[in-house]
Amino acid sequence: MSELVLHNRERTTEVSAPAALRNAGVMIGRCLRLSRRDIDTMMTSIMLPVILMLLFVYLFGGAIQTGTKYVTYVVPGVLLLCAGFGASLTATSVSRDMTNGIIDRFRSMDIGGASLLAGHVAASALRNLVSSALVFGVAFLIGFRPNAGALDWLAAVALLALFIVAISWFSASIGLLARSPEAASGFGFLVMFLPYPSSAFVPVNTMPGWIQPFARHQPVTPVIETLRGLLLGTPIGNSGWLAIAWCVAILAGSIILSSVLFRLRTR
Repeated sequence: MSELVLHNRERTTEVSAPAALRNAGVMIGRCLRLSRRDIDTMMTSIMLPVILMLLFVYLFGGAIQTGTKYVTYVVPGVLLLCAGFGASLTATSVSRDMTNGIIDRFRSMDIGGASLLAGHVAASALRNLVSSALVFGVAFLIGFRPNAGALDWLAAVALLALFIVAISWFSASIGLLARSPEAASGFGFLVMFLPYPSSAFVPVNTMPGWIQPFARHQPVTPVIETLRGLLLGTPIGNSGWLAIAWCVAILAGSIILSSVLFRLRTR
């Protein structure tokens, strides 16, 4: 049996593009079914960002001066917090696959690492988009009134989707790096933490001086500033290009890293 698996591993090093796409589609369906069965985790990933938004708006919003209604200011940050939390679940699910023995079965069926990880990333992106739509819906109910035109909305959704895919693939790399689902969950906390030391919830210039350089130059801040500018109809300056550059760099680096890590974990 081990010789058969080894033979199949050697045989599947080259997979055609159409076969890889079909395999990715199968893996996406599998990951979505797993998400649907894990009701507790799915509900948490969808509802937690809404709860946090209500918490910030109604408990802390009155004490934070942003020059506008706090719900208007905080929505872009909550969207990225939502993306970070949803993506952290990807690290756990990838790590679970890597430790429960199912990888050998997939590789014996000509399913490569790219297709497997694409399934996890796509499922994460779909979960995050549903959660983001819910955040928008609740935000409108509590007073969020954007001034975006049709093109601004299109650009904002595209940037949010790009960030979600990038951070989800980064989390998939974390899942490959971690040796257990518990460790992957711990590493995933780093992804969830990034929106806090940024302009998500308070203006950067109100933070202590020693943390302001990090808050201004970390990847989440330009994405938030771009989303805020697009949704509110205010100038975004060079934040848009910086946001796209960060997202593309994270995505490209994560794809390369995950490819290397998958080969190392399965050789």
